[in-house]
Amino acid sequence: MTIGAVADHFGLPTHVLRHWESVGLLRPARVTGGHRRYTRDDLFRVASILRAKQAGLSLPDIRAFLAAGDPAVRKAVLRRNHGALRARMAALRSALNLVEAGLNCSHEDIATCPNYRGQLAELVEVGGD
Repeated sequence: MTIGAVADHFGLPTHVLRHWESVGLLRPARVTGGHRRYTRDDLFRVASILRAKQAGLSLPDIRAFLAAGDPAVRKAVLRRNHGALRARMAALRSALNLVEAGLNCSHEDIATCPNYRGQLAELVEVGGD
């Protein structure tokens, strides 16, 4: 596939793929005239990069993760990012619970809704109160 086709497939601008190549994340084959040609393996690599970015990994960590020939090195990179990802997921779950409590509230003033307030209680509680 051409760089344009890969970019379209993943909904990315072509300059992102070029940047990832410049920092060592991608190595597409070159054909006559220096044009890039991406293989199915390259598509899996792009998908891996995208998913790792969604998980919050930095480009250097993604490069280390993908380049690691030693499973222990790969796992060390993933362990460094695991806690931060779990914390973000917990925060998103709390935010979703708040939105759902708001959607399920029929009170005129949402600030007085017991279910809505219940989602905020841990933020409001002051030691000893």
